[in-house]
Amino acid sequence: MEAWVFIISILWLILFFKGHVRIPNTFRSAMIPLQLFVLFLGWVLFQSIPLPANFVAFLSPVTYEVYTTTYQTIGAPLDFIPLSLSRYNTYAEFLETFSYFLIFCLMLVLVNSFQRLRLFAGIIVLSGIFQAVYGSLMTLSGLEYSFFFEKEFFRGKATGTFISRNHFSGYLEMCLAVGIGLLISGLYTTHSITWREFFQRLISSILGSKIRLRIGLALMVIALVMSHSRMGNTAFFTSLTVMGLLYLLIVKNPPRSVVILFVSLIVIDVFIVGAWFGIDEVVQRLENTSTNSESRDEVVRDTLTMIRDYPLVGTGGGTYEISFLRYKGSDISIYYHHAHNDYLEFLAEYGVIGMSFLVLLVTSCLVAALLAMRQRNHALLKGMAFASSMGIIAILIHSTVDFNLQIPANAALFVALLALGPISLHLKKKGVAMSQGHSCIAHCKKAS
Repeated sequence: MEAWVFIISILWLILFFKGHVRIPNTFRSAMIPLQLFVLFLGWVLFQSIPLPANFVAFLSPVTYEVYTTTYQTIGAPLDFIPLSLSRYNTYAEFLETFSYFLIFCLMLVLVNSFQRLRLFAGIIVLSGIFQAVYGSLMTLSGLEYSFFFEKEFFRGKATGTFISRNHFSGYLEMCLAVGIGLLISGLYTTHSITWREFFQRLISSILGSKIRLRIGLALMVIALVMSHSRMGNTAFFTSLTVMGLLYLLIVKNPPRSVVILFVSLIVIDVFIVGAWFGIDEVVQRLENTSTNSESRDEVVRDTLTMIRDYPLVGTGGGTYEISFLRYKGSDISIYYHHAHNDYLEFLAEYGVIGMSFLVLLVTSCLVAALLAMRQRNHALLKGMAFASSMGIIAILIHSTVDFNLQIPANAALFVALLALGPISLHLKKKGVAMSQGHSCIAHCKKAS
């Protein structure tokens, strides 16, 4: 993934320096999230750079103690040490984070027209449908293959091409958000004047692209329910409900068709599709969940202890797996690669400084999406703003008990949804921009 992103970015830069492409308005208007992303990227790199030992002792006394013990064991002088407990892991994390930053930039420079915005949304929906159909067929047929190899975990549960059903459900949450945004963008914003117009719209909805999109959304909901992921289903339906209410509150004079859409999505998906494909099992898993049957609360407990030792600068990006070994209690029998809570893992690795950049980055993009829902009049931009907001909120909810943002496929799509916020707010029609330019020229000529 990193290699492909770097290659695409280099190709775009070559075209830019040759004058074949230019930086669009959406990129220039997204300076705040771009700067925050650069600050976070710089912080990850800073964690991997060797610094004077006394400076590290000032910023992170526990890190200094760890390196002092290690260097005394091997008899090496303690002159320069990094803030990270593993330079290699943190530098690898820097390269991965750099690829996410480039994905964010490529979204801003390449999705520069309404046609490309709709194309991007369509491709994401098709990707979600493929995952849903593949995951459902593998479960219903009993083949249980995760694309190239036979499934070892979560047999009998839909996982698509993912190993974990939770990451599969996290991916579908975001794809469903984009699909619902596309559905909103295709709704009629005015009431039918005559019965003939009403029936024309009804036939168009039944036979047109909307019904195909609605079937695709239903397939994704079926797969989401079949994953039996507790927080995956909770995050999807909660984010849909929250964004449905926010849409009705934020958008000026919301059309009645939007209200009908939200009600139908919740009613049909939960009570009909869910009843056929196992929503009751998801509910039962939620009811049976307890602290006695889960060890994640002990992981949270020990991770909080680790955070108290590295509050300001963290242990270094990508070092949670090795750092947690020193804090894991004897009552935890499972080996944990991640904290199963993205907030705690980011805070443990990047500290308050790095975490603040991430919080501000996500907040700025979410605010941009909500502003686009309020200010933009174009249906597609409103729909994509809704998609961005719903997808972000769904992952923020899911991240409280899982690590979707540690999975490259989900993290990359999440970054793309972040970029949809500024794009929805600042993308302009080329025709409008040209007409404004011509009117300005005409005004200047008249004044002269």
